[in-house]
Amino acid sequence: MGRVHDIFVIGGGINGCGIARDAVGRGYTVALAEMNDFASGTSSGATKLIHGGLRYLEHYEFRLVRESLMEREILWAMAPHIIWPLRFVLPYHKGGIRPAWMIRLGLFLYDHLGGRKLLPSTSVLNMRTDPAGKPLKAIFAKAFEYSDGWVDDARMVVLNARDAADKGALIMPRTKVVSARQEKDAQGKDIWNIDTINTITGEGGRHQARMLVNAAGPWVDHVIRSAFGQNAARHVRLVQGSHIIVKKKFEDPRAYFFQNPDNRIIFAIPYENDFTLIGTTDRDYTADPKDVKISQEETLYLCNAASEYFKEPVRPEDIVWTYSAVRPLFDDGASKAQEATRDYVLKVEGKEGEAPLLNVFGGKLTTYRRLSEHALEKIGEAIGIKGKPWTAGSHLPGGDFPVRGYEGEVSKLKARYPFLSEGHARRLVRRYGTKATTLLGKAQKIEDLGRSFGSDLYEAEVRYLIDNEWAVSAEDVLWRRTKAGLHMTTQQMHILEEYIAALPAQLAG
Repeated sequence: MGRVHDIFVIGGGINGCGIARDAVGRGYTVALAEMNDFASGTSSGATKLIHGGLRYLEHYEFRLVRESLMEREILWAMAPHIIWPLRFVLPYHKGGIRPAWMIRLGLFLYDHLGGRKLLPSTSVLNMRTDPAGKPLKAIFAKAFEYSDGWVDDARMVVLNARDAADKGALIMPRTKVVSARQEKDAQGKDIWNIDTINTITGEGGRHQARMLVNAAGPWVDHVIRSAFGQNAARHVRLVQGSHIIVKKKFEDPRAYFFQNPDNRIIFAIPYENDFTLIGTTDRDYTADPKDVKISQEETLYLCNAASEYFKEPVRPEDIVWTYSAVRPLFDDGASKAQEATRDYVLKVEGKEGEAPLLNVFGGKLTTYRRLSEHALEKIGEAIGIKGKPWTAGSHLPGGDFPVRGYEGEVSKLKARYPFLSEGHARRLVRRYGTKATTLLGKAQKIEDLGRSFGSDLYEAEVRYLIDNEWAVSAEDVLWRRTKAGLHMTTQQMHILEEYIAALPAQLAG
């Protein structure tokens, strides 16, 4: 049977990986199982923002907004390679959805609720003269500009998993929990016995833990029902959010915050240099989360909503890629999907003497670190405290450079590897930070990186992702560890699939 872990985490999204990392860093023994790839569900389907949630102020979620605002600069300092500041332009016109005084008040609170130190404050723009007005319709003569942050969401998840593993956690992607039951150990204490199966090899496993953490995201109720037989479990409200990617709509480095007549909002954000990301939708979802994909209705909604602002309309034929995910919001009984709370709820179950279970409901990228700290408070109360909070001053792998040091890291990488193009060097630092030198190793010329699969994706990077970040398929590489799929042809992607499939099983697993 092996060792008895203090904690066994179900779910390899941002919350599960964040809790595992925090826990092992405090001295707990930790195992984590994810039935698919890391961030293959909700955590890679976000709008990819580290933000306070300006629109949550309308729903009086001041605690959540304050916590989120405070986290922006903490996370930026933790991972300045995958997180960076972004300015947002909120166009305004008379007769719009929200009066100017309401926007001003909201942005005043936004500037002052969260202890902002590095991010610039709100300003007012004349859209007749500011470059941000160029791609928009002439009706928008004025705009407000404010700060938030951007994150490579899937990389943030896998880097949390990597750091947890480096600190001693047993991290098991593509490992499904098939049962979890309480039994007595040799001393007569209740303990969790967890049976798993590797979804690639079919190999079964059995693990023991003093406490179970259910961080399965959209599947959290499913885990409660299937693993524990609680058929009445109904804690989450599944809300679908979809995004479209189109060819670049504007040259400005800032993003746009668009208010729609139905009181919903969408963003238009510079994406992967050559594209614009537009999203998100908000609608209730009742089918299996694994089958989620953008609907024609959502596609038209996003195109029409963006076209209300841009001079040149956004058409369905402009779309080069879409992604869709299900957000597992805590069911607070809100009447509309966009009004359901984005806050998280942590619930410990288990009577005196029983092995405890922590269920994690809701949450968002920006608050994952604080959610993890709160989860560790619950874990400490249940099985005993180990260590102190430590993540606020930490770095994710590759993020150990100054918060404003990205350009310097690019210069250093170029100096060490002069054969890299400017774009290639910038991308490697954005993905891997200081770990880019580990990836490139002793290479002295571009040919030393091995086979080119298209764009600037070389064999050395693919092997790094397989060896260090649990990638086993072309999809893992192209759409989660990187976004190289946006820049490659179907044939090039197929060649990468064949290459990975031909690798020895011990490398691709």
